[in-house]
Amino acid sequence: MSSWYEPIDTTRLEQLCVSKSEGPAEVSPRNHPLVMGPNLKFISLVDNVYKISIMMVTSMPSSEGSPFTLNYKVGTNTLLFNKQPSPVPFELYYQQKTPSTSPPSSEPSTDLYFYRVVLELTQDPQEELVVAYEINPIGNGQKFHFFIPSAEANFNIVTFSCNGFSLATDTYDYPASMWLDVLREHNRQHYHVMLGGGDQLYADSIKLFSSELKRWTQLSNGHNKRLMQTLEKLKSELDDYYTIHYINWFGYGWWKGKCDVPTEQPLFPLLMATIPLVNIYDDHDIIDGFGSYHDRTMSSPVFLEIGKAAYKYYMLFQHHINPHEKIHTELNHWILGPKPGPYIKERNHSTYTKLGKNIALLGLDCRTERKLNEIVLPEAYRAVFSRLQQEIDGSKGQITHLLVMVGVPMLYPRLVWLEYLLSSAILKPVRKIAEKGVINKGLVNEFDGGVEVLDDLNDHWCARHHKHERNKLISDLHSFAAKNGVRITLLSGDVHLAAVGRLRSKLHHNPGFHLLHTERTQLENEKSIHFPQNDPRLMFNVISSAITNAPPPDAMATLLNKRSNGHHFSKYCDEDMVPIFDHNAKGKAQLSNQQFLNRRNWADLIMAPQSKYKDHINEGLVREPGYVGETLTASKQTRANVYRGDSLDSSINEVEEPTANGAGPAEAEGKSPGNLKGATQSVTGGTPHTADEDPHHSKYPLTPSTLVTTIHVEIEPKDIHAKTAAYELWIPSLDGKYKLDTAKIKHLR
Repeated sequence: MSSWYEPIDTTRLEQLCVSKSEGPAEVSPRNHPLVMGPNLKFISLVDNVYKISIMMVTSMPSSEGSPFTLNYKVGTNTLLFNKQPSPVPFELYYQQKTPSTSPPSSEPSTDLYFYRVVLELTQDPQEELVVAYEINPIGNGQKFHFFIPSAEANFNIVTFSCNGFSLATDTYDYPASMWLDVLREHNRQHYHVMLGGGDQLYADSIKLFSSELKRWTQLSNGHNKRLMQTLEKLKSELDDYYTIHYINWFGYGWWKGKCDVPTEQPLFPLLMATIPLVNIYDDHDIIDGFGSYHDRTMSSPVFLEIGKAAYKYYMLFQHHINPHEKIHTELNHWILGPKPGPYIKERNHSTYTKLGKNIALLGLDCRTERKLNEIVLPEAYRAVFSRLQQEIDGSKGQITHLLVMVGVPMLYPRLVWLEYLLSSAILKPVRKIAEKGVINKGLVNEFDGGVEVLDDLNDHWCARHHKHERNKLISDLHSFAAKNGVRITLLSGDVHLAAVGRLRSKLHHNPGFHLLHTERTQLENEKSIHFPQNDPRLMFNVISSAITNAPPPDAMATLLNKRSNGHHFSKYCDEDMVPIFDHNAKGKAQLSNQQFLNRRNWADLIMAPQSKYKDHINEGLVREPGYVGETLTASKQTRANVYRGDSLDSSINEVEEPTANGAGPAEAEGKSPGNLKGATQSVTGGTPHTADEDPHHSKYPLTPSTLVTTIHVEIEPKDIHAKTAAYELWIPSLDGKYKLDTAKIKHLR
């Protein structure tokens, strides 16, 4: 039966990608009254009321209300409900005054008007809804649609980051668009939200655009840099740059760096009109390394102006809000920090929302308050956990998964030795002569003369400046998860490769050596291996980046692999990287590096009842994270990596408020994990697990509350069809509530 709305024609989009790859012309964002849009932002889901905003930018002024209206229809996949749509007017929320300098394009400057409309729609009790819409009268006749899950379902989620190119990237090497793959998968299973994990655009080209910033970076004396007062010309240049840069990229997918040939990738703007977004921001949304330079640089008038301008346009374009509006601090989905940040004089704007019946999202703002030695203020953390507890209490046990979006990975190899080397006094003479241009000036950044890659290292949670804060946050997340029976999963990007970090209860590798507790440690190992759903310390960090930017070289992936030895987070908790990449993207078995795959990628998270495994939930399946093939043939999954095991003993689920006694991995006090004789076995006749087997390769169960997580990895960068290989991880929910014993944790005072 045909649908009443127009499905997306991915074949036509593939042809569009081919034509654009042949060399785009320079984009003029002002060649039509509709400058940019529509752009969807998901706001909140409260009591089955779904709230969304739609943003447009136009150069057409209106003396009487909105210059255009939204027309929309609502129905199911095959049944239209409201056949006579009611037009909804847009409201003006910002007007950009005429720039005083020329934008990158050759068109004359003109005023821009930012409009939005907010829709509140009630979920259907049982069925997914389709909302088909168009913008009149200047929408070029284009029709779009998005999907709303039923009240009993959860959102199908896309997570991505690093949606842009670094300045020196030769885009000729990356003609394919990963957004084509997202659209193709969206046609198959319908995504309800996209989570932008930071760097939704790359604003580093401000260094090429602003003459005042160039003048500042060319000052050789650091004292003069700190004293140089910002001029009105710089402020105007910043306004012009961020406006035009957002319009070019969000409106057209057009970008030009240091290379001669620009790129035009129009599918991201189409996705923004098709799947609502929830975004946090990272340094490249501002300028490379913002927040991680020394205070003398960050507190200079020039950097303060950059932070102020970038934040303003981040709010305007990514959140559909004018920072001077009251709703900037009044909307319920914000979790506000107590005071303005040190360099961006605004309050921390973390975000909370439900993503369906059983999933909640915390988007942690890790940039507004960031300093070299601090990421988020302690008072802001307290506000976050207070709000989370309030929301979990109000959900009455329905929330089983909490996704925590942080721009930079928290569970990742340490490179502290490299930090010390690059910042040591030994290299000071080298840095000085590089700063003067005697040797390659690119070795140091133009802001404070530090080694160029050091700001990236300083950004990491595992950097020496942030270890205390990182470990305190992880400890607090563990306690929160255990207390409330919620599985927490971290979502990160930034590092331009795919990986999965993991924390879990400690495993005893030689239980026979524990003379006094041999049977007990054996039991603890069995439980941690076979029953991860009972481990309150199990926490994954899904690392997915970049969806657009170039990946790092093989040497970097090899280095990370060598530096990824397991760590003891505490005496009860271990940290490692999951060997998920057992095959390379072309399907060949991979033995050397199964933990880091340096290819462009994106990820999705789908609850098992809505996934391709929905008909196999009650079969007792478990599987090891790994390769499942090309996404285009996902319906033809092989069961070679899927295993069948006996169901868990029912006595585990009868424990209403289990508590951990601190002796090992989340053992329920006074309870055993049930019948351990039902060891998981392979459908191909493999042997049962034993406590002495390699715990690095653990298997996870498929239950109604499993979150099926897939990282989609590009197979060939120059394949314009953007085919990807899929790698799966099944994230179990947390069964029961626990009280964790306190244990000494490194770097915590």
